[in-house]
Parts: sequence; structure tokens; C-alpha cells
Amino acid sequence: MKSGALRGEFVAKSKIPGPLERRHLIERELSADRALALAEAYLEQDRTFEAVDFLAKADAAERLAELRCDAVAAGDVFLLRALAEAMEDPPEREEWAALATAAAAAGKDRYAAEGGRQAERGED
Repeated sequence: MKSGALRGEFVAKSKIPGPLERRHLIERELSADRALALAEAYLEQDRTFEAVDFLAKADAAERLAELRCDAVAAGDVFLLRALAEAMEDPPEREEWAALATAAAAAGKDRYAAEGGRQAERGED
């Protein structure tokens, strides 16, 4: 059986740019509205990590803060670091400790260990 595209049916083009276009968009000036639209397109497809750069370009501090809370609750070390860097605000000990607890509860042992280490150090 042939796919819809091969039968001549319309296939919607993704709102998300390809990797090379994405890199070019990140490197150049974008309006806040355009950057926010791109970020939301990534978020709609659960591609949070890729949305961070565009949220930062859009100066979407509230949205970045929401995602930061989500990263802590999910126990996601890499996402927390990316969001903290985008916000230019290193994670506090309390954030690392909460992340470690959430990661442990989710069975993310390595993330839990890293969160615990960072909480003890008190820095990123």
C-alpha cells in the first residue's frame, strides 16, 4: 500500500526547521514573535531541549522558568542545565536536591546521583 504522499494527498509541512536551518536561525537575529513561534512549534512536538534557544531569543523568561520547574520535576539534569544557561541563572542547591529526589523516584539513578552531587557542591 502506498503512503498518502505517494497517492497525491496533501501532507502538511512541519513548522519545525531542519537542523541546518535551525542552526542558521539561532545564529541570526529573529523577532521575538518569530522566535516564540518556533519555540512553541518545538514544544508542541515535545522537543523541549530544542525550544530553549528560541525561548531565550524571544526573552520568554516566564516560559523558561516554567520549563525549568518541569525539568526539576522530571529529574532532567541536561534540561535544567540548558535552561539555567539560557536564563543566565545557575541552579540553586534546593533545585538540585529536588531534581535528585525526582530523578530517584523516576528510576533515573545517574541523574539522581548528579543532582545529589551538585546539591552538595552548591554550584553547577
